[in-house]
Amino acid sequence: VQLDAASRFQESLVCYQEGIDLLLQVVKATTDEAKKHRYRQKISEYMTRAEDIKKHIEKEKQDGKYHKQIRIEENATGFGYEKLFHEYLTEIVSEVWVEDPYIRHIHQASRYSLYNFLRFCEMLVKGPCKVKTIHLLTSYDVGSGRSQQLSVLEEIKQSLSNYGVTLNIDFSSSIHDREIRFNNGWMIKIGRGLDYFKKPQGHFSIGYCDFDLRPCHETTVDVFHTKHTKK
Repeated sequence: VQLDAASRFQESLVCYQEGIDLLLQVVKATTDEAKKHRYRQKISEYMTRAEDIKKHIEKEKQDGKYHKQIRIEENATGFGYEKLFHEYLTEIVSEVWVEDPYIRHIHQASRYSLYNFLRFCEMLVKGPCKVKTIHLLTSYDVGSGRSQQLSVLEEIKQSLSNYGVTLNIDFSSSIHDREIRFNNGWMIKIGRGLDYFKKPQGHFSIGYCDFDLRPCHETTVDVFHTKHTKK
């Protein structure tokens, strides 16, 4: 109710749904009829409000006025790419733009940025969208790391082509912002770009393969629709 009053509708919807489930469990375990009646009233009230919020969110999406913000806390888990992006990867998505200056090797400890981009591409290939083209705008690695960066990106490009997906790669020395756009109008800005996961403890530690189990750095994710942004 507090989240609802603060217009944090997405978060309040989740809490209403969880609250309804908890109250249903209490009703089953309660023998006091007066208490059961009060609980059922609350359940009905929360269900009505949850449905109203769903309709409000859907209308905002249709009008292009939707803005969702997700705050990922330090060491939080459960924020794999599917969790963040699948809601917006509808079947009509065929083209994706990724702008991130750090899809590269800078040194051994940060080599995961290229793996993260590969994992993002794997998610796109799996669907339900029908992506045909991915545009990557990033910056060149420095020194000897450039040849390795180009080699890895070329390998990803060739691999994607086996799935009928074209990867277009461009480089900019002035790129700073991190942004992901889909051609259905959705735009996602992540403070840390795709590289918001912490380095795994080891190659055989939980979270190395499954990003939902990988601890995250603190960051903020903002979701907009291009109808509601200035060109």
